[in-house]
Amino acid sequence: MSLAMSPSLDSLLECPPGLLDMTFDQLRTLLVVHETGSALRAARVLGREQSSVQKQLDTLNRNSQVLCGEVLTVRQGRGKDYLFTPTGETTVELARTTFEKWLESIHWSRRRLGRMLTVGTTEFTLPIVSRAWDRVSEEFRQREVEFKVAHVRTKDLWSRLETRQVDLICGSIVSTPEGDLRLKEYEVIEYARGQALLLTNLPEGELPDTPVQTSSLRRIPLVVPPAGLVADLLATWYGTNFRERLSVVADIDDLHYGLSLLRSGFVRGCMIVTGSIGRGMAAQEDPDAVPLRAIRLHDDLEPKAELMTGAFVRRADLERYDAGHPLNRLWDAVKEDVRTYTPLA
Repeated sequence: MSLAMSPSLDSLLECPPGLLDMTFDQLRTLLVVHETGSALRAARVLGREQSSVQKQLDTLNRNSQVLCGEVLTVRQGRGKDYLFTPTGETTVELARTTFEKWLESIHWSRRRLGRMLTVGTTEFTLPIVSRAWDRVSEEFRQREVEFKVAHVRTKDLWSRLETRQVDLICGSIVSTPEGDLRLKEYEVIEYARGQALLLTNLPEGELPDTPVQTSSLRRIPLVVPPAGLVADLLATWYGTNFRERLSVVADIDDLHYGLSLLRSGFVRGCMIVTGSIGRGMAAQEDPDAVPLRAIRLHDDLEPKAELMTGAFVRRADLERYDAGHPLNRLWDAVKEDVRTYTPLA
């Protein structure tokens, strides 16, 4: 009796020994060398001896020479980074894709089986996750659920959700009366909603305490981040080219740096901030710092925009898993928290 084999099975059975001897550990080493540039730096990252890393590279080079007719890496001399041949660059990209797909598959299986849960949170919404965790931590420990918390910048909130890098996320978004179409596939637990404030170091004679209309922002010196919640808010009012329509006196990458700029007096102007941050900073008394004032904003532009802080999860994930799955248990804990905790101002 003969067994008919498909071409794919024939190819598998005819794999050259050099390919079968290649390991994930060797490929990982190759990727680290590609990222760091040398066997010495790769060894430090991997926590190994340089000789161990070099031995793996030598093995990979020998196998590649036999399989493809070209080595993967070439030494260029003392103190110089490795040169990767065309075959080496192709192998690196293939190895990177292989690792990404394997890790993605492993993480997906662990999530599906309730063995792993990843939660994303911004700096200011970390307390939401912390309180919810307190409600389920003992249960998760007993069930040996691997619980991970990832720091997420507000500007990356949507990309982290849409690419499924996190199972649940807590953060703030710009909300309009028409609603955000991106939310149609998500369940949302709202913690707080309201208008932003204008935090300024300008004297009252230059900028009165009366509410500032959003249409007047173009005449006010502003400290503006390149992306994130405030940038989304300004883009809602002034379009994606808002920088060309506003008086930007400083570009910042970090909220804390912007606050330091204002408190130092090095820059005179205003920052748009959330209500809690604005009131908190204005209440601080520091004799060595320039005093700050929080001024209300009056939204007279269309569409009307508010800041909404909450927790977000994909509806399909909640429906895919049973009620006892860690994601549903944590989501229930967040819902219980919002019923018992005073929302963020």
